[in-house]
Amino acid sequence: MAKSENNLQGIQKAAILLIALGPEKSASIFKHLKEEEIEELTLEIANTRSVTPQVKEEIIDEFYEVCLAQQYIAEGGISYAKELLEKALGAEKALNVIGKLTASLQVKPFEFIRKTDPSQLLNFIQDEHPQTIALILSYLPASQSSMIISALPPDRQSDVAKRIAVMDRTSPDVVKDVEKILESKLSSLVNQDYTIIGGVDAVVEILNSVDRGTEKHIMETLEIEEPELADEIRKKMFVFEDILLLDDRAIQRVLRDVENNDLALALKSSNEQVQNTIFNNLSKRLAAMIKEDMEYMGPVRMKDVEEAQQKIVNVIRKLEDAGEIVISRGGGDEIVV
Repeated sequence: MAKSENNLQGIQKAAILLIALGPEKSASIFKHLKEEEIEELTLEIANTRSVTPQVKEEIIDEFYEVCLAQQYIAEGGISYAKELLEKALGAEKALNVIGKLTASLQVKPFEFIRKTDPSQLLNFIQDEHPQTIALILSYLPASQSSMIISALPPDRQSDVAKRIAVMDRTSPDVVKDVEKILESKLSSLVNQDYTIIGGVDAVVEILNSVDRGTEKHIMETLEIEEPELADEIRKKMFVFEDILLLDDRAIQRVLRDVENNDLALALKSSNEQVQNTIFNNLSKRLAAMIKEDMEYMGPVRMKDVEEAQQKIVNVIRKLEDAGEIVISRGGGDEIVV
């Protein structure tokens, strides 16, 4: 006897949904899953023999309703989502969909200030302890955090940045206390497990969005106080693929200081867009020579490729520090005079 949609477990529903979506869309979804999740789903898909059109349609409908609910929650919270879902699906169905999400949905802390104007938010938090500011900025989008950290006094900028970088895990109780200080309520759906926030990647994303002056001040201070941390941050701040942020004139200036062997090696594993951008800024003769070197180079170690790319990144940062090129970035560096 065929199973009804209500009798299926979550993993079975997920497998049927992936089958219904087809291999191309399923492959895109797999990119965002953990290895054990992929293995479990693959096994379930292999064991799925037949599914009635009715069950398949019910699962797709359920998936759509859950996605709709998540979108509404992100836009305006649980109450807003419930109100819109009741209009779209009816009161009973809306309550059922919201109920399905409560076990797994995690509403991000400080969601209530994500749509707040950064200048207003700055006035709201600038007198807080640097650790409190670091905690709040870790949860906000980098674009919002960068504007706030740029507006802080210079002595607090590096302090807050350092605290974000060394932050690892924060207890939900601490998050709740901070939200109470900000006179707001933490959603009852916040996961009770420890939340991973901050870290080097978080501060890198923020520093990549601030103006060059703010970034330079923070990095110079960190190099004195935390040299190892500063080195780790600097390595992640500008990757080889970011060469696309440079205009043609700047790329040509960079290439004048790059060895042909390093360039061929660096381009070996880069994407087509990066390769085309580089080749378009070389003479036809030199571009053909680099392509030939890449072709006859054969297999190379990823370590060697990364070292060559890092050499070019170092050239870019050196030229930027000297004022010879401008990297397109947030804040005041967008203005060229």
